Amino acid sequence: MTVRGIDVSSHQNSTFSTNGLSFVFVKATEGVSYINPKMTTQAAHGRAAGLVVGFYHFLRPGSMKAQARYFVEECASIEGDPLFADWEDDGVSCAEKDAFLAEVKRLRGATHRVGLYCGQYYWLHRDTTSNAGDALWIADYVTPGEPRIKARWRFHQYTDTPVDTNLGAFADRAALRKWADG
Repeated sequence: MTVRGIDVSSHQNSTFSTNGLSFVFVKATEGVSYINPKMTTQAAHGRAAGLVVGFYHFLRPGSMKAQARYFVEECASIEGDPLFADWEDDGVSCAEKDAFLAEVKRLRGATHRVGLYCGQYYWLHRDTTSNAGDALWIADYVTPGEPRIKARWRFHQYTDTPVDTNLGAFADRAALRKWADG
């Protein structure tokens, strides 16, 4: 009972294959100075194919409130699009990750699910609060749907070949859309 999806950034084409996919998560922003130049066209391509579209922000050291504002202001999201913090930078603490999630939730939580993307190592060894907001999107390059964590996950990134490929723990695209819409 899982749906397939990918995540894309400026490193991928704006007209990626949507065959067999139910969702796409698009990199929107990073820090307070970077906007993915392909974000709008990548999101439009996913929407045109009927995919659930979500967005993520790559956390960098600095003000989490400023990054949250930047993300929600620059992101090409519409109501119901899941929004994620991408926590991979060693300079960003667990407390800062939590602060970012709280601020995005405060700014957009009434109209968007707000979740966390991180690798299995971060979840097991850097996270001290088990706070993933509304959804944990875990990266662990193992058997699809079997990340090596005990926490409940919604999305599992299981490979980056040929593109970051994910499973969502939903019966079908309709169930994913219903969850995303809250």
